[in-house]
Amino acid sequence: MVVNSYSFLLFFVVVFIVYYLPVCRKSPRLQNTWLLLVSYVFYGIADWRMIPLLLGATVVFWGLGLMLRNDMDNHRTRRASRLTTLGVVLGIAVLLYFKYLNFFAESLADILCAMGLQVSWNTLHIILPIGVSFFTFKLISYIIEIHREHIMPCRDLTEFAAYIAFFPTILSGPIDRPDKFLPQLQRVHTLNYLQAANGCRQILWGMFTKMVIADNLAIITSNAWTAYDSQSSAMLLIAILLYPIQLYADFDGYSNMAIGVGKLLGFEVNRNFNHPFLARNMAEFWRRWHMSLTGWITDYVFMPLNIAFRNIGNVGIMLAAIINLVLIGLWHGANWTFGVFGLYHGLLFIPLILSGAFGKNKKLKANAYGLPFLKDFGKMILTFCLWALSLVFFRADNLTQAFDFLWATGTNGFAAPLAIDNYSKLYILIALVLLVVEWIQRKQEHALQLQEFRLFSRRAVRFAFYLLIILLIITFTGKSQAFIYFQF
Repeated sequence: MVVNSYSFLLFFVVVFIVYYLPVCRKSPRLQNTWLLLVSYVFYGIADWRMIPLLLGATVVFWGLGLMLRNDMDNHRTRRASRLTTLGVVLGIAVLLYFKYLNFFAESLADILCAMGLQVSWNTLHIILPIGVSFFTFKLISYIIEIHREHIMPCRDLTEFAAYIAFFPTILSGPIDRPDKFLPQLQRVHTLNYLQAANGCRQILWGMFTKMVIADNLAIITSNAWTAYDSQSSAMLLIAILLYPIQLYADFDGYSNMAIGVGKLLGFEVNRNFNHPFLARNMAEFWRRWHMSLTGWITDYVFMPLNIAFRNIGNVGIMLAAIINLVLIGLWHGANWTFGVFGLYHGLLFIPLILSGAFGKNKKLKANAYGLPFLKDFGKMILTFCLWALSLVFFRADNLTQAFDFLWATGTNGFAAPLAIDNYSKLYILIALVLLVVEWIQRKQEHALQLQEFRLFSRRAVRFAFYLLIILLIITFTGKSQAFIYFQF
């Protein structure tokens, strides 16, 4: 049941009505209980077999949080540190077992076989829980934040479980931090018109980017990848340049819908994107792309590593950055392609660190015509191309396919890309409109994404624009494609 389906619409109508009934508005606990129930129903529809894992992990980490705080209050520092370590290890163990066990075992077997040692490994049929990469990060950050004394432990199990299983974000994020989300569960939510209107606008824009842009571009890029050995280099190059827009429209579309649904229930969900294609280097790009993941890894991995390596200067910063990006790559899946993807981005940080540009965040300015300066525009194009190249490894099934695709891009000849028909040209044009909207919306970089859709100041023009978006969704919705980040 995906957020852009009729089944989700019916599901959410029931959730919404009951959530705002007078009986539920009597206390936060009643609303949280209903929210928890429907979140488990939603997750169970996705994969009911994983409900015991989600429930068990939630109870264990809730108990760990209480014990950790008790030890801290009683100055049992060593025991508190051990409990924190235990929490982090348990969260990582869940990820390693369900997501990476087969990958590491098969890789080890391949290495031993290459050395002449014959080993046999029967692949375990381990089910990958949907959303495991997202809810385990919530659990780990909860324990760490208690240990850092940034939050108090949640004593209400229902409240904590509702945070972990919050249905709009459990499948593909954003990854909400406990210090921002848990306080929202401690108050009664009443329907706020302005917040709900903003949520509806964000849902509408998310549906447009996903159903009109991403799903239609997926047809073009999938055709190129399916038969890349027989496609012209021009077609493969077009596919390389379109896939970043497809991925962004797909993932940002989901994020916008999840944030919008959260707003309709009275919650402010963590923002996930900040106009990434306006970035002028890869460090700035990662500050704008999948911000909830990048921020999580930066706070809990990069900063501790940077402190640990501070005695070796720029070399330490480079090592921390490379490890950080490799982990971000491998977070996406158990495949060497994601490791290379992360390493590639880590290496791109080296010239930024050596030049002193790393960590600087100069404000993006426009010229007298409202357009980016030529120097900034050139940097944006270069950053986009570097990102597009890395996504060949992100998109490929294995390293062999990635390198074969790149080889075909350079050697198949630049004949006209016959696969681009008139409809495909229209979809590409609509996709480019997305980038124009990104530029117009840049002034809201410090506000919640699309909190106020200010492309037009006059109400009549705004509603005409919303109507146009709805008509485009009805007219050009492509063949439904699964959200790309569901696999992570």
